[in-house]
Amino acid sequence: MQKVFEELTVAFRRAGGEISYAAFDRIVRKHATLFEDSDTIFLLLQASGYPIEESLTGYRLKTCFTPWREQEYCIVDIETNGAKPGRSQVIEIGAVMLKEGKIVDRLESFVACAYLPEHIVKLTGIEPSDLAEAPSRKEALTALRNFMGDAVFVAHNAGFDHSFLNASFQRFGLGPIGNPVLCTIDLARRTFESERYGLAYLNESLGLGMQAHHRAYNDALATSKVLLKSFETLPENVRTTDELLQFAKSSRKERKAVQKAASGRR
Repeated sequence: MQKVFEELTVAFRRAGGEISYAAFDRIVRKHATLFEDSDTIFLLLQASGYPIEESLTGYRLKTCFTPWREQEYCIVDIETNGAKPGRSQVIEIGAVMLKEGKIVDRLESFVACAYLPEHIVKLTGIEPSDLAEAPSRKEALTALRNFMGDAVFVAHNAGFDHSFLNASFQRFGLGPIGNPVLCTIDLARRTFESERYGLAYLNESLGLGMQAHHRAYNDALATSKVLLKSFETLPENVRTTDELLQFAKSSRKERKAVQKAASGRR
């Protein structure tokens, strides 16, 4: 499905956010099995969190039309008992839903785990007894999947959290993560100056006020504050959520070109 997410997003961006049924069909049929048709894949995309919806003439990518201020952002942090999802697992999940600058919902859960290395106990302060009666992996991951909806998936160093959760979701039959991804490290580097951009350093230098580090909910909350800090200095030419996502990945050369084009339209 990752290829479908990527190719559809490119097609939507080229077409201004909306594509025809025929264009959608051409893209998804390249990746469909004998048992999947375009309608089925559309439903699978929605179930995965990919922000697609039907329009009068085809399909539209909602992030291309939603102002970034009105977008829902699901800020996620996880603690794990190792670095590789094939050999380790999530032990704690923390998430907050941010919209219009305010936290509108939250999720916090330990995850049942039979093996907790001592160095993870020292790093996080999580004890085996905390996990003994916790929800199972499938229960906790399902709760996160439902919580995320089709919000933008946000994390600090998002590559780790996203890839670990993506593998975990698929292992338990929850499908891939289709939500658009925003890394607050990437965005912070493009919106404000700092000697370092690690979460612990930003927490101290920006005075975010979070005491416990390497605990999922506290780190998710700290990340939400870093996101809001970045929002304060976004360029005026960033209007939609999709423009925000592209800006967070843009090079200096690309940003200058966009700013020049925006100035020429005034």
